[in-house]
Amino acid sequence: QVQLVESGGGLVQPGGSLRLSCAASGSIFSRYRMGWYRQAPGKERELVAFIHSGGTINYADSVRGRFTISRDNAKNTVYLQMNSLKPEDTAVYYCNAFFVGATYWGQGTQVTVSS
Repeated sequence: QVQLVESGGGLVQPGGSLRLSCAASGSIFSRYRMGWYRQAPGKERELVAFIHSGGTINYADSVRGRFTISRDNAKNTVYLQMNSLKPEDTAVYYCNAFFVGATYWGQGTQVTVSS
């Protein structure tokens, strides 16, 4: 069982930045594919970005060039640096871990982009 705890959400003005963190339990974090998803009110959960154990990264078109995903295997933590935030980035952001057919979710952290 993997436990994921997100932090770093909040209220930010358009054009601002936030950094989300997700701390994971377990001794094989380096082998997980880690990702960030988001869900806006009335919409389905969507992929934001993920980073494979080998370092390969994928981004959704809507965030490419503005968001950066990274991981620190020594700290069992994955990050999402979000720059140039837009009101349409407002959502609950969820951390995700995937390994050998098992997937785990964090509880989510709210990001609100508003003036």
